[in-house]
Amino acid sequence: MTAGLPPAGLVSPKLRTAGPSEDLGLPAGTRIFSADSHLALSEDIWFERFPASMKDRAPRVWLEDGMFQLGSRDRPLLADQFKVALAEFDGVPGGQSDKIGLRLADLDAEGVDEELVFPSSVPVLFWYPDLEVRSLCFRIYNEYIAELQQASGGRFHGVGFINWWDPKGTRRSLAELHALGIRTFLLPMKAPAGIGSDLVDWTSAAMRPFWDEVEEAGLPVSHHIGEAPQMTEVNPMPIGFVFNASSFREMFSKYIFGGILDRHPKLQVGWFEGGINWVVPAIQDAEHGYASYRSTCNWKLAHDITWYWRNHMVASFMLDPLGLELIDRIGTDRAMWSSDYPHNEGSFGYSRSAIRAVVDAVGRDVAAGIVGDNVRRFLGLNA
Repeated sequence: MTAGLPPAGLVSPKLRTAGPSEDLGLPAGTRIFSADSHLALSEDIWFERFPASMKDRAPRVWLEDGMFQLGSRDRPLLADQFKVALAEFDGVPGGQSDKIGLRLADLDAEGVDEELVFPSSVPVLFWYPDLEVRSLCFRIYNEYIAELQQASGGRFHGVGFINWWDPKGTRRSLAELHALGIRTFLLPMKAPAGIGSDLVDWTSAAMRPFWDEVEEAGLPVSHHIGEAPQMTEVNPMPIGFVFNASSFREMFSKYIFGGILDRHPKLQVGWFEGGINWVVPAIQDAEHGYASYRSTCNWKLAHDITWYWRNHMVASFMLDPLGLELIDRIGTDRAMWSSDYPHNEGSFGYSRSAIRAVVDAVGRDVAAGIVGDNVRRFLGLNA
């Protein structure tokens, strides 16, 4: 078995149990923090919490065919290819939002102390056409995960949602996250500008007030793979996984070449579940592209490409032997280990082996940062 990769024959997290305890070789007192875990929304929170006058407009949550659906029974919001993925891991009891006790038990069994938790299906609401409902759904979800944070005793850290289509709404939703104790938010890389299919140009002058609000709020931005499931008849999941592993390049380029980071030097950006090995070729290609087309650019960069990565960005990985081979070029302070619990591509059932692979690759002291301290710094939890 390649170090850090799943044992042969492992197919579905439904079949997994926590692996045996082993000495990880980490410094005493190291607290392991998964930088990317997931939550299946298993409670009908929007119907329950919408005001009475709006309940008929609330998206519903229900269990069907082994997965938690969103929308309505006559108009479910999830694409069929996405349902294939949910059916694989929504059945893990600890991954369901109403079973926080079972979740914490799985963390204990895997040797994980804390986790940053992304939603599995809620991002489908990025495209919800009713802006009033979308905004209220985001607010209610944020309040709900803040309750889970409290119930977990500080071990569960939820990723929130904000309004990007209205600067006043951006300011309000960021203030709400601060008040709820939510440390980061998920921003779509491809997002509707409002109602309809027109996409936001994150580099445009029209979006500068949005970035002003984000910088002022001081919350780091999180991006996650999986926004565009592959609409293929054969094997959509592995095709989608390989495709999504490189899906950050476009947004990565916009932060740098679009002047977003030059104009907003306090921004911090996290890239989640795409691994870390993509970083080196992305930087190389960005350097080549800028050298080749600098004469055409209407925004001149203030720094070299690597500077933006080293000063503004971090990325998470689960099982990335190639990324660990390249870690000196990526930066040991720029990488964050994650279990991706309870997803198929994650390490549920062999998290200790995955962590041990990090220790073996970089040494015990450096590994302590990668498996814990780096994500705490990203979230502002080190103080």
